[in-house]
Amino acid sequence: MSFSDGPTDVIWDVTYACPLRCTHCYSESGRRASRQLSHDDMLRVADALVSLRPAGIALAGGEPLLVRGIFEVAERMSRTGTAVTLYTSGWCLEPWMVEDIVKVFSRVVVSVDGATPEVHDRIRGKAGSFERAMNALALLDDAARERRARGDEPFRFGIDCVVVQSNFHQLEEFCTTITPRFPEMQFILFGAAEPSGLASRVGFSDYELLTDAQASQLASTEWARHLQSLAPVTVGVGTTDNRPLQMHPDLVASGMAFRAMQVEPDGAVRAMAIYEGTVGNVLTESPAVLWERAVARWSDPFVTQTLSPVRTMKEWAEATRRIDYHFGSDEVRVRLDRRPAYPAPTSSGVRARMIPVV
Repeated sequence: MSFSDGPTDVIWDVTYACPLRCTHCYSESGRRASRQLSHDDMLRVADALVSLRPAGIALAGGEPLLVRGIFEVAERMSRTGTAVTLYTSGWCLEPWMVEDIVKVFSRVVVSVDGATPEVHDRIRGKAGSFERAMNALALLDDAARERRARGDEPFRFGIDCVVVQSNFHQLEEFCTTITPRFPEMQFILFGAAEPSGLASRVGFSDYELLTDAQASQLASTEWARHLQSLAPVTVGVGTTDNRPLQMHPDLVASGMAFRAMQVEPDGAVRAMAIYEGTVGNVLTESPAVLWERAVARWSDPFVTQTLSPVRTMKEWAEATRRIDYHFGSDEVRVRLDRRPAYPAPTSSGVRARMIPVV
């Protein structure tokens, strides 16, 4: 199958509203306008995305559960036979939502970025976020157990962990202490933070993006097998350095590049998932045409010249900043220029290095 055949999947950040302030936030959610559409327009976007016939559509953000009517939007897509996934921090997941979640989503992914409250809450930028995530997982676990007891189709849920230097030392602890708490959980995914959004800042790439050695270890088959051996046998463990998202010309040429369509809250389509720069809006143009434009961007001379020499995580972050500034709108460039430094300066004006909690 060629890239021109269409995206394998679609990721729609349905809102940039968010109760958390994650240090690595790829979309800078909670720090800028939500850009959330009206309910009717969200249904129009849903119809447009389904027309691409992707294998699955993921609703992310921001926090999708803040969006009024999100279950109707998800049901609109799932009725077509499309697998719809919910990505959530768990902060807003309430007991009354569970019935609708189980009915309209084929899979739920809860973001957990630390095996302890101290690490998770620091990365997520809000005290109590670890407890909220654990409560959400417990609610989903109860729902999955009830479905299994009734003989219904299994309900799939699990954890996604963005791996940075501050939590790299906890990956084994995730498998030994977190996964056993939820017997119905089916997967845990460890993905290296990619240099996108706030994670592409100079300071972040110095202090928190994985070192090249750590990224190689995370991507290794041996490490994946080791982590799998620590988790319950019912939990699948996945690890990745997220290199396919880089869109390196070698990956594009070999067919290994990330071929999912990334959609912003207002229906604008990004040319490349982790980089700024859009190619149009599904509310006003054919999604298939927008996909063709996106694929064309991958071989744009500026893109290939910028990404071709990239070999290290630090070089990747530098390339991201160049691509974002080149293809971003004037509004995007203003936002890039206003991004806060990482780590934030102390009262003395000196940046404090973030030391992993052990």
